[in-house]
Amino acid sequence: MEEVLRTILANLVENQKAVSIEHKEIDGTDTYYVKVAQDEEGKVIGRQGKVCKAIKALCKALGAKEGRRVEVVFPFKHKKGANN
Repeated sequence: MEEVLRTILANLVENQKAVSIEHKEIDGTDTYYVKVAQDEEGKVIGRQGKVCKAIKALCKALGAKEGRRVEVVFPFKHKKGANN
């Protein structure tokens, strides 16, 4: 799953060295924490969060196919005035 995430993110961002994926298993759920360069967070989030929602849905579906529960977390810091 980490390779799939890395491939997707590598095609979205320019600074591929800043991509960080941390995997933790919490209560039987594979959780992936994804970080990118701060100036490229918008590319990963997309308009109205559509890109990150699509990434989450894809990974969740791939995990379900393998019989695993998968969650992808984008712990980006929201800028002041941004809608949550």
